[in-house]
Amino acid sequence: MTIADKSPIITIISGSSRDDNNSKKVALEYQRLLRLKEIESALLSLDELDVLHRNADFLEMENRFLIPASKFIIIMPEYNGSYPGILKLMIDNTDVAKAWAHKKVLLTGISTGRAGNLRGMEHLTGSLLHMKMNVHHNRLPISQVNKLMNEQFQFADQATLQAIQAQLDDFLTF
Repeated sequence: MTIADKSPIITIISGSSRDDNNSKKVALEYQRLLRLKEIESALLSLDELDVLHRNADFLEMENRFLIPASKFIIIMPEYNGSYPGILKLMIDNTDVAKAWAHKKVLLTGISTGRAGNLRGMEHLTGSLLHMKMNVHHNRLPISQVNKLMNEQFQFADQATLQAIQAQLDDFLTF
């Protein structure tokens, strides 16, 4: 039995609906790093779906990515000093009790500026706690994300990579 056989279902959420967004690049990098640890995960990218309507496609997404997950990793950019409205809309349209309550979540904020979406992670933390989620203490802000990844969208900056590895290792035992 491998580590992946014993691991909970982890869904990584890329919290941006913009084309060619950095959140998806970072989410894919987190998924790659988990795979190196023999941990499988699912990727839910908000640039690929309509979260405005609770229709058949939305219910399929909820049943595939949210309800079965026991852990979430949310990668989110800073939009206007907070987290993206598309992420809030997706959460608001879900069945909160089935999709989110009593589950564990890890937050990573990204920005091309200097704060790494600290404020947005704080705002989202308040909402997640209200939804009875267990928010991991290591909320990682990644500033100037556009300068830290190489052409293959992998983290080339060793300090950032070490911070992510430590964050993931701790979250996997959370």
